[in-house]
Amino acid sequence: MSFQAQLLTLYPEMFPGPLGMSLAGRALAEGKWACDPIHIRDFATDRHRTVDDTPAGGGAGMVLRADILAHAIDHALAKRPDLPVIAMTPRGAPVTQGRIRELAAGPGATILCGRFEGFDERIFEARPVEQVSMGDIILSGGEMGALMLLDACIRLLPGVMGAASSGDEESFESGLLEYPHYTRPVIWEGRMIPEVLRSGDHAKIAAWRKQRAEEDTRLRRPDLWERHIGVRDQSPSGAQREK
Repeated sequence: MSFQAQLLTLYPEMFPGPLGMSLAGRALAEGKWACDPIHIRDFATDRHRTVDDTPAGGGAGMVLRADILAHAIDHALAKRPDLPVIAMTPRGAPVTQGRIRELAAGPGATILCGRFEGFDERIFEARPVEQVSMGDIILSGGEMGALMLLDACIRLLPGVMGAASSGDEESFESGLLEYPHYTRPVIWEGRMIPEVLRSGDHAKIAAWRKQRAEEDTRLRRPDLWERHIGVRDQSPSGAQREK
């Protein structure tokens, strides 16, 4: 079966959007994944198709109603009970490449896209919904985050990337940022490709790439570097080696 993406959204016309082009678009046309946008307003109960209301306790903005969201989630679960339900929200846990690989290896996902001030918190108590954040940023809605999440998953599906090993050394796969890349011309505006990459010595090239990946991660993403050091220094028993 193909990877199934169910999108609970107020803007179903946003899908597949950019995922209809390039690698993801070709994979969609080949049936490697499927896109099923579901309009949240279809589950409203009044003639105005209202899905939101003012925040309890006062404040700016509007909040997506738990009763409407529950109807939409229940509909999606009835269609595909095997899919995890994921809500895009800045209050969620930051998504990792490891979680992306888990999702890509599964049957797909039902993604709940937030709008306005967010969700009535009770929906997370009443339904099995995983809260996920795409980073410490605020978007106008969860649709752009859902597109990012799906793109990250789709590229890992079998047969989507040209070579199965294409993503093995990319940023975050090993817990480090990826090493820098170069290509022709050898000299550009007085800047030359590092000599080691022109040496043909694969052992030296591998060592240089490892060193650069570690240096760049340490300098640019100290949070990743600290986690990487922690994992690297774990013994099989789980105890940390002395530094």
